[in-house]
Amino acid sequence: MKKFHFALILATLLVIGTSCKPKQSAYKQVYEAAKEREMQQTASQPTTVVKDASPLPPVEVSVRKEKVEPVYPTDASGLKKYSVVIASLSVKLNAESLKTRMMNEGHNVILAENEQGMYRVIIASYDEKDAAAAKREEIYNNYSAKGNTDYLRKTYGVPFNDLWILERQY
Repeated sequence: MKKFHFALILATLLVIGTSCKPKQSAYKQVYEAAKEREMQQTASQPTTVVKDASPLPPVEVSVRKEKVEPVYPTDASGLKKYSVVIASLSVKLNAESLKTRMMNEGHNVILAENEQGMYRVIIASYDEKDAAAAKREEIYNNYSAKGNTDYLRKTYGVPFNDLWILERQY
């Protein structure tokens, strides 16, 4: 009788143990199968490249006017009338961290603070609006053409599709 109870308990534990094993979700299986079919269809379709001989019209650039001052005296000489802003942060430590990471990437970054206490992380600064707009487009196109906008968002926490021009007010 004891052997029967022992075998019954063992069988029950075995059933419970096997039913609790994690299984791959049916949704995940369907999703992966659909993704694989989509990739196969994309690979089998011919790719055509169409070259447009006409240049694209100039992109209208967002320009915001603010009174800003450099956070560090060493940045004062680099801060011009028109600046390309990559981020606006309310915490100085976060702005400094982003500045350091971008400088490690080879950019000359300036921190400026506006009257409301927001820190503007500036990647380039010029005396002319056209030069700042051209640099903004260059940075945006450089990162978006490589498909790096998601990488940059994850790495720096900055959406590089929202670069804007700051016109410094004195």
